[in-house]
Amino acid sequence: MLVQFDLNPPESLDADIEAFWSQQIQLESEMLANDEVRAPRIVFSSPDPNEQETLVEMRAFAEARVRGVWQMRDELDREVGGYLRNWSIYRLGTVERNVLRLGAWELRNCPDIPAPILVNEAIDLAKFFSETKSGKFVNGVLDNLAKDIRRPKAETFTPEAK
Repeated sequence: MLVQFDLNPPESLDADIEAFWSQQIQLESEMLANDEVRAPRIVFSSPDPNEQETLVEMRAFAEARVRGVWQMRDELDREVGGYLRNWSIYRLGTVERNVLRLGAWELRNCPDIPAPILVNEAIDLAKFFSETKSGKFVNGVLDNLAKDIRRPKAETFTPEAK
């Protein structure tokens, strides 16, 4: 969704998010009609209530990230750009740029998820949607960013009052 919005910015984020999900349902219907099987596969049209509940949770999870990243993209671009050596954020591939944005957003806004897990997920996304070497690049940038964002705050010494 972020890559799509980066290439074709939404006029209305809410409407374009709904259009994205509708498009996914349509693609799934066409794949099922043609007996095409692709893994991983999400079943948007399953009558199973458990699968529908999972889908609702997945959509909420994805939409929270998309909304957060999209609203903060300029700030995230500046932040990530500080970790690119001799490179600008807009010279990156669209997938890599958005994986880095997402990773930076999650590092800032998901303190309950350990940084190594967030970085590893970003690496997997980059490899899956781009190419294997993108994972190394994403790892280098986000690992350095994570060290700065998640660095424990220095405690100041204060003598105990007696």
